[in-house]
Amino acid sequence: MTVRHKAALLGAASLVLAAGCHQDMWSQPKAKAQSKSDLIFSDGSNSRGVVAGTVAFGRPKTDHVFYTGFDDKGKLVKEFPVAVDEAFLKRGQERFRVFCVPCHGELGNGKGMIAKRGFTLARPVGNYHTDRLRNMPVGHFFDVITNGYGTMYPFRSRIRPIDRWAIAAYVRVLQQSQHKAVGEIPAEEKARLEAMAPSADQNPEPELPIGGPPDRRDNAPGQIIVPNPRTGRPTADTPAGPAPSGEGAAVPGGQAQ
Repeated sequence: MTVRHKAALLGAASLVLAAGCHQDMWSQPKAKAQSKSDLIFSDGSNSRGVVAGTVAFGRPKTDHVFYTGFDDKGKLVKEFPVAVDEAFLKRGQERFRVFCVPCHGELGNGKGMIAKRGFTLARPVGNYHTDRLRNMPVGHFFDVITNGYGTMYPFRSRIRPIDRWAIAAYVRVLQQSQHKAVGEIPAEEKARLEAMAPSADQNPEPELPIGGPPDRRDNAPGQIIVPNPRTGRPTADTPAGPAPSGEGAAVPGGQAQ
């Protein structure tokens, strides 16, 4: 086959392939932004509004104080950039109990369950009732919640900015509640507090110490305590004896089980 024949055959094949192409992929129906169409949405508009609860990517956060806790001079703010009312404080209390109580405790004294269960560090869990933190600007608490502090994880991705301010406001309430002079309490509020009955869990019984495993807590050296066949726990009715050499456990009467 000559070169001319090959070229003619290749041209014919190209024409066959070209005949199978069409413009449907170029002129297919589509929804163009800022245009009117009844193909997709019932309101005839192809543009959709912002979905509730979402944040537009790249939108500038011009309220520097609200989003950082610092003023334009790089100083921690001393005043809240939002209105603080009872509903706001209750929201702060609810968020505080979710995110902060496990370490800092219900009173913010650094005695949460994680701290009480052996979370020992070179720097102890923060206690809000120290002179240093009582005198700290409110922006400090917002900044710590946002960016973390020491071993505390940053919560910027878990807590919304408005809720961080709510938590900071509730921390101020805790500080006031633990360091308010009795003489500064209004008479009617003082009478109401004195008339309140103590809660059932105000003075709970102390927790029993966590014991060691049964073989260390109950067994004498070189002996074992035979478990009660019914409960599986050592009892006074099952005397100690030498450890069995074969399978099974020694029981009174020389029987094996």
